Amino acid sequence: MRVAVISDIHANLISLQEVLKDIENEGCEHIYCLGDIVLAGPQPKETLDFVREQDWTIIQGNTDKLIAEFGPDVIEMMKDKYPVMANAIVDDIKYIDEDRREFLNNLPPQMELEIEGVKVLLVHGSPRANNEDILPGRPIEEIEEIIKDTSADLIFCGHTHVPCGYQTNNKQTVVNVGSVGRPMTPTPLACYAIVDFNDGKFYIKHKFVDYDRETAANLVSKRGFEGVEKLAELLISPAARHV
Repeated sequence: MRVAVISDIHANLISLQEVLKDIENEGCEHIYCLGDIVLAGPQPKETLDFVREQDWTIIQGNTDKLIAEFGPDVIEMMKDKYPVMANAIVDDIKYIDEDRREFLNNLPPQMELEIEGVKVLLVHGSPRANNEDILPGRPIEEIEEIIKDTSADLIFCGHTHVPCGYQTNNKQTVVNVGSVGRPMTPTPLACYAIVDFNDGKFYIKHKFVDYDRETAANLVSKRGFEGVEKLAELLISPAARHV
């Protein structure tokens, strides 16, 4: 069985549609989505409505939770450290009504599955927290500490927008699938993972997909809130994981 695992769409419907074409070409039978469907991207309403129509398995990302729980406390928490994102979430809420927020609120934070004899765990950040970073180059001991309370053979995560993978001494595999809509890699191509399952074994590869970044960035710029140009520029030339 061949499946696709995607994450961190961030309202980038242009990128998502190119990735879906690639997923279809790869012959994937199902899509698993690790969350962060909207926030700070070109088309929040259109992207969320599109995703809601799909027959995917979806868990909740940290920004999905922030939007679902939007209020003064959320803004206060974000504005000092991530002021542009604070402005972005205020603007997103203009397009995401109560029904759409309820959809995000009802997404499960994690999910355990068994696929062809392989125990799989879907998380957004890590098994411990939806905003914990699993990035390239971490000592394997740190990864083992992060997943020590899990029994899954294969753990998929996102959140950092940077793809990577680890094989622990306990023979657990951890894969960050990267980002569909806001990649934070030197070459800002959309990224997702393809997984082939076969009788208790699995093979994983990251796929990188080009898309019309200029059009996506222009759509972001037109949203007009303070700091939006920083977000638009990050689609063209990523410089850091947060602004």
